[in-house]
Amino acid sequence: MLAGLLALAGAEARTQAIPLPLGGPQAELLSEAREALKARDRKRLQAAAQQAYASQHPLASWMAYWDYGLRLGELNQADLEDFYARFPGTYVEDRLRNDWLLELGRRRDWPNFQREQPRFKMADDREVVCYGLLAEHAQGRDVRERARAAWLAQKDGDDGCAALAGALFEARKFSVADVWTKLRLSVEYARPRAIRQATELLPKPVQQGIQDALENNARFMARKVSGLGRPQAELATLGLIKLAGNDPAQAAEALQQRWAQALPPELAAWAWAQVAKQSAFRLQPEAADHAEQALKLQGRNPARDWSEDCWAWIARAALRADQGRGRPALFNPAHEALQAFEAKEPVWAYWRARLQLSQAPAGPAGEAQRQQARAALQAIANPLHFYGQLAAEDLGLTLPLPPAPAPLSPHERGIAFAHGGLNRALALIGLGLRNEGVREWNFSLRGMGDRELLAAAQLACDREVWDRCINSSERTRTEIDLTQRFPQPLFKELGTKAAEAGLDLPYVYGLIRQESRFIQDARSHVGASGLMQVMPATAKWTAKKLGVDYRPEFLTDRDFNLRIGTGYLKLVLDDFGGAMPLAAAAYNAGPNRPRRWREGQVLDASLWTENVPFNETRDYVKKVLANATVYARLMGSPRSTLRERLGATIGPRDATAPQANQELP
Repeated sequence: MLAGLLALAGAEARTQAIPLPLGGPQAELLSEAREALKARDRKRLQAAAQQAYASQHPLASWMAYWDYGLRLGELNQADLEDFYARFPGTYVEDRLRNDWLLELGRRRDWPNFQREQPRFKMADDREVVCYGLLAEHAQGRDVRERARAAWLAQKDGDDGCAALAGALFEARKFSVADVWTKLRLSVEYARPRAIRQATELLPKPVQQGIQDALENNARFMARKVSGLGRPQAELATLGLIKLAGNDPAQAAEALQQRWAQALPPELAAWAWAQVAKQSAFRLQPEAADHAEQALKLQGRNPARDWSEDCWAWIARAALRADQGRGRPALFNPAHEALQAFEAKEPVWAYWRARLQLSQAPAGPAGEAQRQQARAALQAIANPLHFYGQLAAEDLGLTLPLPPAPAPLSPHERGIAFAHGGLNRALALIGLGLRNEGVREWNFSLRGMGDRELLAAAQLACDREVWDRCINSSERTRTEIDLTQRFPQPLFKELGTKAAEAGLDLPYVYGLIRQESRFIQDARSHVGASGLMQVMPATAKWTAKKLGVDYRPEFLTDRDFNLRIGTGYLKLVLDDFGGAMPLAAAAYNAGPNRPRRWREGQVLDASLWTENVPFNETRDYVKKVLANATVYARLMGSPRSTLRERLGATIGPRDATAPQANQELP
């Protein structure tokens, strides 16, 4: 029966355009399948999936995927092969293969696993990687180095990586030292499941010691430190990492007074590095001194297992040190370590060049160093992103924006218009299944060249699915269409609202591009809504300030959302004296946090931005300001600079400035 139904809709796998939006019986059938999935009603879902097969529903592949997902534990390889034959080359084929590989791994069905794994196109699931290595280990292959890297990189626990670690530990391919390394990283990131799985590899008395170190931290850290054996030293290091996460100053005191001399140098170095990281995260001036302690103890032994996050905060501490003058001797080893993590953004190359320029001797003696730094800035100069813009401006360059690519031909546009995966993605998004649609869309872009990506982006632009328009266009390498990457929808409406609020229009566009990608019905996981991602409580307060009526349902109204969002942004900007970086940080993280982050020393505004503690907010501020700089140029301000938007410095509120508006939500 199933095979026959699968054969009925073979035509669906062929590339075809889907009339959008889907409606009527087609939308109702998809809704029926979704409701059955939520209720985990297998019979009802299977009936909906079968009806979709028989009627050649454009989204039958998704309904089949949901059906198979509910029954995965009961299926066999032949069932999966039927599905693959029915939906070849689609996202759901590869997504179900990912799910099936995890199921085969749990079953320890290595023959089928190894037949499936090479066909997994996304190949982006770390647990699948761990199962694959476990299958190789079962065949007698040496997988130690790859397995160790995968296990240590795994942030939280799962069956695949835990099983791999257990098998290699039992086979003496992983050492006790490897287990302690995993534990230190897991405690650093506060991952309880990963901690538990690694702990289970050690003897029972040691397991109890780990529990005491982490769950009864204060009492554990107060115990005697004389005559520590290696397990006791490792336990103490875990305790210090835990303590540093809660109170880095107390952890530093504990190291100085009791633990530093008792621990082996490499463990004391690790503990000091964690104190440095947590101090830097809290913007404490002692962070650089703590980091120097760590590197001094580390000596010539490379700390290859310190996390990227740890090294990044050591680098930031080095840049902030000594009232922002920086400590190259501390920054340089952090920069060298960070290069191994292949960071996508040229942040550390930029700051290394800035340090080189600031530290170069005056006159001819420093000219070679200055030339080297300028060459490094030239290599990353780019008019489209934050550090590229800063690098160009530091060199005194006004780089031209990329020229428009040749117009898309009817043939190029037609291929995108008829692409099955892109059409399914747009249909899903149109029906409110944005997560599913985005995954299908991104899978469909795999392997596309620049012209194909531009055509796909234009399809999304024409349908006003702006997030797919922007994100697809951003994947091109040599042909760059700024009308796609930096679209200007609702220009009249946004221009009016920005003018009424007294805001710079490019700044508003830059913020919305980062907040919602111009998705009018966008809703965040914390409840922010609409184009400007306004929280209900913030909207209610702002509406009262502006003297307009408020009801929760108003937030999804475009004009109301824009008025409230621009009104709130203006209030935030005024509260921070017109400082765009602070206002952007406040819009993202609330005003109280940037008020704290500006306290202490006065810093170059770009250095302050790089030291924003929250990863999301730091990235947000950079992108909002870089976006705004591009938008200003596109709107006719060719001399607009990022530095003008950043301002010169950021520090404590001026004593002559009005008091902060403590009511501001």
